[in-house]
Amino acid sequence: MADVSGPSHTLFHVSDVHFGAEDPAALAWFSACVAAERPDAVIMTGDLTMRATKEEFQRGGDWLRSLGVPVTLEVGNHDIPYYWDPFRRFFSPYQRYAAVESMIEKPLELPGITIVPLKTTARAQWRWNWSKGRVSPGSLSRALAMIKDVPKDHLVFVAAHHPLIEGGTTGTAKTRHGDSALTALADAGAHAVLSGHVHDPFDIPVERSGREIRMIGAGTLSKRTRGSPPAFNELRVTGQQLRTIPRTMGEAAG
Repeated sequence: MADVSGPSHTLFHVSDVHFGAEDPAALAWFSACVAAERPDAVIMTGDLTMRATKEEFQRGGDWLRSLGVPVTLEVGNHDIPYYWDPFRRFFSPYQRYAAVESMIEKPLELPGITIVPLKTTARAQWRWNWSKGRVSPGSLSRALAMIKDVPKDHLVFVAAHHPLIEGGTTGTAKTRHGDSALTALADAGAHAVLSGHVHDPFDIPVERSGREIRMIGAGTLSKRTRGSPPAFNELRVTGQQLRTIPRTMGEAAG
């Protein structure tokens, strides 16, 4: 991506806030960064809540609306009812989303940039750990159809909760059909896949079909940190050039 001509934009990529286990200091820090720097949009890649309760969704939705910028929200594995509530998990998993419904899987388009949602959560899987990722044929088809309609000169960022392939972090996604989905997205013209779930930031270029597609993961703003302190990603776009800047709480912006 060598072309630096064209419009410039700043996006904030945040994930795994986990209302119910949130870090109030990290939330205040992120809100202050948004207020001071006014990004063009916030991309939230899932796990807004900890237990998918109505109260957690209400608090999370209130916080996202308070940012005062466009927001798109992906659903994470913590945002659907837990295993001990099987009826709600299988038959009404989205019943408590009312507070954030307008933001969920909302495609965003800015001059020169399109953000496409890709669902990677599953109510049930043929394995014990249902928290891991899965790309269904239907989810992938919807994302590919959206990409097909994107203007050819746009950068295309796909927003998902789970990394499609592993990013070398302590936490894992083990996303089923993620590898083939990444190839299909690259073939369709996607430039990057933004994700969360593993609670540590990464930015890895992957070559598929002679093209480079970036796997970009955000950290967490919850108390459930792993290898790094609370963090989010700043995405700076100038023309066809994308720069990822991990922003860690306690460090100066730069």
